[in-house]
Amino acid sequence: MDILDCPNGHTLCSTCKTRVQNRCPTCRQELGNIRCLALEKVAESFVLSCGYSSQGCLGIFPYYSKLKHENQCRFRPYRCPFAGCSVTGDIPFLVGHLRDDHKVDMHSGCTFNHRYVKSNSLETDNATWMLTVFHCFGQYFCLHFEAFKLGEAPVYMAFLRFMGSPGDARNYAYSIEVGASGRKLLWQGTPRSIRASHRKVRDSHDGLIIQRSMALLFSGGDGKELKLRITGRIWKEQPNSEPGGTCIPNLSD
Repeated sequence: MDILDCPNGHTLCSTCKTRVQNRCPTCRQELGNIRCLALEKVAESFVLSCGYSSQGCLGIFPYYSKLKHENQCRFRPYRCPFAGCSVTGDIPFLVGHLRDDHKVDMHSGCTFNHRYVKSNSLETDNATWMLTVFHCFGQYFCLHFEAFKLGEAPVYMAFLRFMGSPGDARNYAYSIEVGASGRKLLWQGTPRSIRASHRKVRDSHDGLIIQRSMALLFSGGDGKELKLRITGRIWKEQPNSEPGGTCIPNLSD
């Protein structure tokens, strides 16, 4: 970050220059592009603790890289996975927030079997029809089921998110299945971390997407009311095994 001098010797960082309309806040002289190299050298020697040190981050950084680190720090708060909610906190706090404030259903176990009923299958105004939290393997997972428009057509989507970091999310996998009358659709994938926003996951179509015509076929009845049974499971991925020894013949002789 550059530190600038005004004609009267007052200093200001380049970030703040635009905020004061290119005028020195002390004497109101117009700021140029004269750098104060001595003060920049002094500033480079400053090191600061991460702003999330109270959450466990032990990192110490030069002042000019502290903000970049904090934007990626694994100890930074998570955002509530409920669509449209801006509350932030650590995972235990968000689990309680989902249970107490959003009245989300909480389940223990690694399998699910839910029935979703909607009288008007064309309605897509309320994006999240259902959010359920599962506790298994000592972790929390969010199962979303919702409707949105893909182009002009209503579609339904089920997907799983992991309440933790992207790296930890890759240790797990899940499957989702919907079907009836001898027909079924199956999705298998890796849960996305709640670091990725709800909207980002949904718009990337990273989950089981059911076209309205197929959903109504599965629902039976009069072809208007949506009645879907969603089943699935969550499991922990096994680490890749080390490749076994292979005998390779020497062809150089």
